[in-house]
Amino acid sequence: MLDNLTTLQYNAVTILQCKVLKPKEVTVFDKSQLLKGTLEGCILKTLSKEPMYAYGAIEHMRKKGFTDLAEGTIYPLFLRLEKQGLICSNLRDSAVGPKRKYYFITEAGRQYLNEFEREYCALEKIVKSIMEE
Repeated sequence: MLDNLTTLQYNAVTILQCKVLKPKEVTVFDKSQLLKGTLEGCILKTLSKEPMYAYGAIEHMRKKGFTDLAEGTIYPLFLRLEKQGLICSNLRDSAVGPKRKYYFITEAGRQYLNEFEREYCALEKIVKSIMEE
């Protein structure tokens, strides 16, 4: 256990460090950082319902509330999920033009999605309890 003098010295050094070091200025909340981890789970959940081409999945997620979702954010996620073996794809005929690349969730993707849902729900409860204080 620390004695009073050690505690006082520690507190004085901590206060000095806080005043000397300039905190990084943050003026606007960066929503993209919050979305990074959740978008993969949302893509997998969307594909677990039915196979879709990427733009169709983007439109589905926009209808659900992701109104600011940029295609440039989503397409790299599809590529990463496919490289990880969580989704796979094939080309299908389209009634309105060239073939479209449809994505399917794999068994590994379903397992990942189950774990994601468990962890997300647990985290959501914790964050909610803190925010409601």
